[in-house]
Amino acid sequence: MSSRRGKDKSQELERLATIAGEASAEAAMATASEPPVPPAPPDLTAAAFFDVDNTMMMGASIFYFARGLAARKFFTSSDLAGFVWQQLKFRLGGRENKEDIKTHRERALSFVAGRTVQELTEISEEIYDELMADKIWSGTRALAQMHLDAGQRVWLVTATPIELAAIISRRLGLTGALGTVAESTDGVYTGRLVGDLLHGRAKAHAVRALASREGLNLRRCTAYSDSQNDVPMLSAVGTAVAVNPDGGLRDVARARGWEIRDFRTGRKAAKIGVPSVLGAGALAGAVAAGIAYRRR
Repeated sequence: MSSRRGKDKSQELERLATIAGEASAEAAMATASEPPVPPAPPDLTAAAFFDVDNTMMMGASIFYFARGLAARKFFTSSDLAGFVWQQLKFRLGGRENKEDIKTHRERALSFVAGRTVQELTEISEEIYDELMADKIWSGTRALAQMHLDAGQRVWLVTATPIELAAIISRRLGLTGALGTVAESTDGVYTGRLVGDLLHGRAKAHAVRALASREGLNLRRCTAYSDSQNDVPMLSAVGTAVAVNPDGGLRDVARARGWEIRDFRTGRKAAKIGVPSVLGAGALAGAVAAGIAYRRR
């Protein structure tokens, strides 16, 4: 009986990941921008996919975003402290507690229910300027520019809400972003996610869904990430690169012969903000932002 329950639960998680990936691909296409004309002819079947936290940006974008929301009284400083504590508990314990994640996700979603997409998008622009613009890794940004200069499209892939992800992408001159999609009706957030967070397997689903829509040959595509959680996405493309990798991803990269790039200085374990591995606190922060796009 327990085996059957475990199988059913696994199938349900896969279903939600698939829904999240499809919704993210749809939103990405709707919010994509046209980067400047590259010096090379367009390469229409190849693209690059970049994780954000600790890959493109120092630390966790959603943590900076949560700080910005707390400063604007979207929730209290004690709520923010609770998110941080949950992240630290995960980091020290090394395991995700699914019940904790569920509880904090439901609690966090209540912060944005009834808020408008326009309101939080405008706030996202401000928070990017205040807390994120100077956190971009120049080395990773140069890698993205290399793909743009080759005529390829460059997409961010992140558990961060799609509106915030799209802003980061636009500010960096990239093509667009795949991010977590929260449900909205008539421009107002309902407090529900479409599927689940864009995390782990959901990222791979999103990349495949976007590739199908864009006519990409995934064997000609490249993906970059710092986290072992992104192995499904990295495995979905022809070339995988570990950037500022955590210990787990470093081991996988060495075993599979993937390239490793490390732009950090000092202790390799030192990171700004919270770790890229999404524990309960980071999950709570992601859905606390609750910003995403869905056409109704």
